[in-house]
Amino acid sequence: MERRESPTVIGQTEKREKMQKTVRKEAMESITERLSAMENLYFPRALQSNATHPSNRKSLLLDLLSKDVAVFLERYGAKLTWEELGEFDMLNNDYEINWHLKNLRSKVSPTSDELKSRSVKVKNRRLAYLNRLIHDGTYFSEEAMREREPYLHHEFVGKFQDPSARGMARRGERWSETLMRRSEEAILVSKIRAEQQRLGVAERDWVGNEMNQQEEEEDVEEEEEEEEEEDEEEEAKTVPGGVHSTEEGNKS
Repeated sequence: MERRESPTVIGQTEKREKMQKTVRKEAMESITERLSAMENLYFPRALQSNATHPSNRKSLLLDLLSKDVAVFLERYGAKLTWEELGEFDMLNNDYEINWHLKNLRSKVSPTSDELKSRSVKVKNRRLAYLNRLIHDGTYFSEEAMREREPYLHHEFVGKFQDPSARGMARRGERWSETLMRRSEEAILVSKIRAEQQRLGVAERDWVGNEMNQQEEEEDVEEEEEEEEEEDEEEEAKTVPGGVHSTEEGNKS
């Protein structure tokens, strides 16, 4: 009759086989030697006092690599080269080690499918963040967009608005808040004007010159009205005079 081993015995056998498989000693020495030369290498707080010298760091790394390869890969796998990762392939029967190896290799040399999946994840995160900003935040409010890009806002929106309204006090606003807002408004106007100067915009079109231009137009209109009134008065004086001079000629 064939003898069958119990599940416990089988499990112990598999465990012994896994324990017998390990990274080559030369590879362990090479990997830990290179990592120990890094000054900012991570160590748990309890070990940091013993990791000040490269020789001490190497000893700690060797100890961890000998005892728990999965934790070693979790902590330091991102600093390993492609060739160094290959030294752990003999342990890929271990689920946790195999997962770390696949994850690390996908970051070093991702496949086309992994790149597509990564791109989709990034787009989804951006879309989710965009929706959160639209519904919950003030990122897309007019004031926020004007603060980010004052010149573009002026070109497409601001120059069609009444600039005097921005400096007026708002309902329920304290005087200190009004002054602060006017100060911020002056900074934005200076940024817009600096950009206009850089782009060679005509001085008459600079932000802040709208009032001056309006005053000049009003002055011109007033001058034209005054000239028209003067012309009318001169015509009124000239016409009677002309008639009177004609009558005198007939008498003579």
